[in-house]
Amino acid sequence: MKSSLQEKLSKLLNAYSHLYDIERDVMVEGQFFPAAATYYLRDENYLISRRHVLSAVEQHEYVHFHLTGHLDARELQSLIDITRRDGLKRVQPSKEHMFSYITLIVLADTIDPEAVRLIRKTRFRKNYLLTLHGWTEYHLAALETSSNRFYSNPAGRGARKILESNFLSRDRRIKSPVHKKNERSN
Repeated sequence: MKSSLQEKLSKLLNAYSHLYDIERDVMVEGQFFPAAATYYLRDENYLISRRHVLSAVEQHEYVHFHLTGHLDARELQSLIDITRRDGLKRVQPSKEHMFSYITLIVLADTIDPEAVRLIRKTRFRKNYLLTLHGWTEYHLAALETSSNRFYSNPAGRGARKILESNFLSRDRRIKSPVHKKNERSN
C-alpha cells in the first residue's frame, strides 16, 4: 500500500521538480507531509536598463503532498486547515504581488464519500486591498488509487490535470469536443 503511494509520489514530484523547489519530510503544525513544493516567479518590465523598473509581478504557489491509506472527512478538514494557515503565513501582499496559490494534493488508497463532498465544496479566496495587492486561492486535488479516480475543488482543476496527466493512461484521458469532432471526420 504505502510503497505504491510512495512510487506515485515520486513520479508526481518528478513532474513538479522542473518548476518547483521540492522539500522532503516537512512538518507543519505537528502534521507530517512527505513533501512540499514552492513555486516563485517574478516578471519585470524595464525602461532602458534594469535600474528603471516600470512594473513587476510576483506569483507564488505553496503545495503540500499527503499520503494516506484511507482519507476521511475529519482528517481532510484538518489537513485543509493546517495547509491554509501555513500558506497564509507565507503570503506577503504588496503592489507587485499578483497571486499566491495554496495547494493540497492527497494520494489515498481509498477516499470516504464524505471526504469527496468536502473536496468538491472547499472554497477559499482572499483579496488584498481590493486585489490591488493580489489575491490568495486554495486549490485541492486528490487521487483515489484503488479506483483511479481524481477529485478536486473548482479552483484545483489545474492540480487535478497534473494528477491526470501523470496517472491516467492515454486511452482513458478525456478528450475535448474538438478532438472528438476531428476523430469523427476521419
